[in-house]
This record gives sequence, C-alpha cells and structure tokens, in this order.
Amino acid sequence: MRNQEVEANARSLSHSVWPAQAMRKLERDAADSMGVTLYELMQRAGQASYELARAQWPQAQHWLILCGHGNNGGDGYVVARLAQAAGLNVTLLACVGNKPLPEEARLAQEAWLAAGGVIHAAEAAWPEQIDVIVDALLGTGINRAPAAPYDYLIELTNAHAAPVLAIDIPSGLDAATGTTPGSAVIAHHTLSMIALKPGQLTGKARDYVGQLHCDLLGLGAYLAGEVAPLSRYDAKYLTHWLKPRRATSHKGDHGRLLVIGGDTGTAGAIRMTGEAALRSGAGLVRVLTHEDNIGPILTARPELMVETLSDKSLDHALEWADVIAIGPGLGQRDWAQQALKKVATSEKPMLWDADALNLLAINQDYRQNRIITPHPGEAARLLGVKTAEIEHDRLHAAQTLVKQYGGVVVLKGAGTIVASAVGEMAIADVGNAGMASGGMGDVLTGIIAALVGQKLNLFEAACAGCVAHGAAADAAARQRGTRGMLATDLFELLWQFVNPEMIQQ
Repeated sequence: MRNQEVEANARSLSHSVWPAQAMRKLERDAADSMGVTLYELMQRAGQASYELARAQWPQAQHWLILCGHGNNGGDGYVVARLAQAAGLNVTLLACVGNKPLPEEARLAQEAWLAAGGVIHAAEAAWPEQIDVIVDALLGTGINRAPAAPYDYLIELTNAHAAPVLAIDIPSGLDAATGTTPGSAVIAHHTLSMIALKPGQLTGKARDYVGQLHCDLLGLGAYLAGEVAPLSRYDAKYLTHWLKPRRATSHKGDHGRLLVIGGDTGTAGAIRMTGEAALRSGAGLVRVLTHEDNIGPILTARPELMVETLSDKSLDHALEWADVIAIGPGLGQRDWAQQALKKVATSEKPMLWDADALNLLAINQDYRQNRIITPHPGEAARLLGVKTAEIEHDRLHAAQTLVKQYGGVVVLKGAGTIVASAVGEMAIADVGNAGMASGGMGDVLTGIIAALVGQKLNLFEAACAGCVAHGAAADAAARQRGTRGMLATDLFELLWQFVNPEMIQQ
C-alpha cells in the first residue's frame, strides 16, 4: 500500500519545511486523516531507518543502537528488532527516564524484548567491534543542552570511528533553530521523518546532519494538501523560476540594471556585482563608481557600461534603469550617503547590500520595493543586537528584519533564509564552506538584481539567486574543493544554473 502512494519525495528531500513545534500536531492530524495509528507510524519510521542504514553500510554486521526515553527511542527499538531479525549482531543501550515511556515507544520496547532482544544500561561498556551506530536518543523536541547520560553517550558516539545514522535529527541539535545548546551527535546520515525541520537546514546544521534524507512515512497524500510555512529550495527547483528564453527576445527584454558602488580602492566589489549580473542574464548593466575605477573595470569586463558617480549621472541612470543595486564597495562617506539618499527616492525595484545596509542601520526606513541581503554581522547592526543573537535563531532574525524594514530579506549564511513582508519564507539548501571568502556577497547581489530585471518578483528573484549562487559554488567545490575558492570562480559555472534546462538535456 505504502509503495503505491504518490510519494515522489519519500526518502529524498522534499521542498516543504515545518516548524519543529508543529510536528506533533501535523503527525497526529495526518495519521487520523489516513486511518493510521501512531504506533504504525513508529513502525514505518523504524523500517525506513533500518533500510537506509542497510543501504548505506551493507557490510555492517554489528549495530549499536542508542535509545532515549521517548518516541525517538521507540524508533530505535524498531530498528534493533529488524536488524536482529535479519541476522545482524545488535547491541542496544537505553536511557531510563523518571516517567513511563510514551505508549508507542513502550510497545516498540516490548516487541524488541519479545523477539529476544536485550536492553543494556546507558552506562554499559560498548562492544569492541561496532560497524554502525544508530542515534535514537533525542528527537526534535529538545531545546536545551543534553543532560546525563545523554551527553556522555553523545561524546562517545562522536569519538568512535563507526559511521552514524541519526533518526529524525542528530541528538542535541535544536530542530527549530539549528543551534547546539550543548553536545550534539555528528551524524554521517540523518533521516527526517514526515517532513523537514528548519534546524536540519540552517544554523549549525551542516556540521552535524551529514547527508540529509526525508521519508514521508506514507503520509504523502495528506501532506500534499497542506501548505508548509517554509520551503526548501535547491538547484532542482531552478526550472520553476527560470524558463528558456523566446528565440526573438532582445537585450531590452532582460532588464536594464544600474549598480552603484566602488569607492576608491574597492573597484573589485562593484566590478564583480556587474559581471555577476551579466553572467545571470541581465540585458544591460550600467555601473556608477568612483572615477579611478572606470579604467580597471572596463579593462576587466568591457561589456559593462561604466561612468563616474555624480548627481547628474545618477539622475540620468535612475531614470534609465529598470532595477537598482547599491552597496558593494560603496563606503560610508558623504559621497555614498548622498547617492543612497537619492536612490531611496526611487520607487523602482532595488537591492541594498554591504555599505548600503550599514547606512540603513543608521537611517532606518521601511519599504516594499527593496531586497536587503545582510550577513549576520550586518543583520545585527540593522536590529541593534549582537551577532550571536542573530545566529541563535536565524528564522526569527529574518522575520524581525522583514517586519522592521519591509520588502524581502536575504539573511546570508549556512542555510540562507529568504523572507518577505507578506509572510513567505524559504531556506536555500545550497552552498559550502568555500564561500567564506571576500566578494561572494557582491556576486550574489548581481545575480539577484539581474533576475529581478528578468521579471521575477522580489521574493522569487531572491530565492532563485541564492540557489543559483550556492549551486555554482557547489559545482566549483566538486571540481577543486572548498579551500581557495574565489568569488570569480563562480562566473564560468553560473551559466548552467541560470539556464537550468541545459542540465536536463
């Protein structure tokens, strides 16, 4: 029955993300709607976890199952029973709580014991030979540092050489925020049940989750009728935003983009923004910058139109442009402040980045025709808090930014978050550590602005731009690794992601 359901995303990554605090209700509503008991869902979760572990480590003969005193532990009991029935050697350690097991976990535990399984204390010595560890200690409800004996088991897990499968989420990782209040399991694979959770995708998630999988547990028919509060986007989704061009289109159809920035000594920033826009399909790109930068920029990229930034040139360019991007290399002296003040009078779609955001933090305003693209430090200045507070709850920070400044916010970082003033939220599940280098944000600014000029709305352009940017960086990492990646390395790879139909040919 389960295999006949319409569940194209089962055991692959879906595009729907649900808040961790909403999962219990979603699970119960879905089960009730489809006539499935919660114990049957636990059986399915255990079966899916067992199958994934067998697929990933087919030679593993001795499995160590770590079970907590909750329903996540119940999933572990199911895995243990299935592994033992398959003739594998299973050692199960269980934590004891100060209250009875939940009903479903109790039934799973009893089934394990009835099958001849043995439960060892959490403090028991580990077997000498362990081929795979299954983390079923703590589920998605934890939001504090793991206490004893959980912290002890987590530390032993991380110190062991055996690969780790985390059921639903690595124990100790906050499923709501992606933070780690204390120790957390470093998994090789994580199998999320029913839906993805934000903490698997943003914050510190990438350090702990490993390869992420999702299994809908047979609830796809119900979930298809529900609208998730967040979306997860990767390179596979680019075809939804970026369609092939008409054969008769011309440069005027693809946007006239004005980019403003590049004070003395920062020509590179605005040049990268301009070239990124061209590489992303902008029809025409005009750069207004410091006069000293004109020669170097034109030499590097003659397809750009480059002029000195002045009151006259800015007035003319603002009238000419379809889209405006300001900030890369802009600086904060009077030259920059006057330019930003004039740009702020325009009602055309625009993107503010870098120094434009630092100036915005000083003279705050709210507008709906703007995308802002802060990194965590800039976001902290915009909200008047410390960077650590931004990183503690990135979703909340993005929502607060968009409430205070309007339009669309792109909160950059591992698991970039895009939020709009009308309530749309998404996580861009792309990118890698090689992007932690100068100029990456300047390139992103050009990509997003170019897509606005190609008739995507602000939220779509921000999402598509973040995905194309991160996917190009991932392609670069596959070729040469993450260390030493340059922002300009993306230019020769970006074409395949802004023309996603090419990937499918």
